[in-house]
Amino acid sequence: MLSHYKNICKLEEFPAYLITKYIPVKFSKDESTKQLWEKHNTAIAEKKISEELPHSSLLDLKIELASRLYSNCSLCEQNCNVNREHVKGYCNVSTSRIASEFLHTGEETILVPSHTIFFSGCTFKCIFCQNWDISQYQSGRTIQPKDMAQRISDRMKNGSRNVNWVGGDPTPNILFILQTLKHLDEHIPQIWNSNMYCSIQTMMLLHGIVDVYLADYKFGRDACAENLSKAKHYNEIITRNIKMADSQAEVLIRHLIIPNHISCCSLPILHWIGTNLSHAPINIMDQYQPCYKAKENPLINRTITKNEYETVMTEAKRLGIYII
Repeated sequence: MLSHYKNICKLEEFPAYLITKYIPVKFSKDESTKQLWEKHNTAIAEKKISEELPHSSLLDLKIELASRLYSNCSLCEQNCNVNREHVKGYCNVSTSRIASEFLHTGEETILVPSHTIFFSGCTFKCIFCQNWDISQYQSGRTIQPKDMAQRISDRMKNGSRNVNWVGGDPTPNILFILQTLKHLDEHIPQIWNSNMYCSIQTMMLLHGIVDVYLADYKFGRDACAENLSKAKHYNEIITRNIKMADSQAEVLIRHLIIPNHISCCSLPILHWIGTNLSHAPINIMDQYQPCYKAKENPLINRTITKNEYETVMTEAKRLGIYII
């Protein structure tokens, strides 16, 4: 499980972002976005690595492309298309804000201790969000990318095994993340801890940056996603992005069991994983609590039952899914 990630931790392989820094790409800011994407995709495909840091790298190109997406934002599939240099997007994010960052020991065992960086804002409006105070409201403070890179280095001295970008959701903050990595030179894997509702362009930017996608797969039926999280076309987008993630890096899937959503959500998700991504480990989570506005919804205003949990686990085992 996650052999590449383990090898990075053992210093036997390089984290993806460090390799990307050594892929030279010559480009001009006067070139069209189409031309830059063509150069980006060629560099990804050819992966020609220089022995020395180039004057301009694939990481630099990704920063330029992210900046252009930021000014007419289509980083997530809400596609609000606002200039986030001046106004907040659907995600409630303009300038990236760090709500908290610390060594997290409550993540999956293979990841801890994890330097978990929580951003303010989110691309979803989940009525049951346990982090609603940072996901649905602007909180935290701005930190310069260079200072964030220094914090990552400092956390490594205290034992962090990875950098875990989360939220809220990290998607609206990819420009800040890439700028931070520009200032970072540590041998440490990058974890993308996300609801995976990002655009294809964002997934392309993440290619060569992320070592492990910690992908949250919430809903098996689109109506549930729209009703509980205001996310349209959910399964088409999430399954597309998880497949893209699997082609780029290693994937660990999380699924939170939601009360009264076993047959419509949990079981279809398990069947999709069993058919399409049976090699990926999945963390089936039983800790649902009726947080935020969930108590106002009679279908989800309680914790899950023992029978609901056992139904999901039994089906996962029947399908031969790799459960952690």
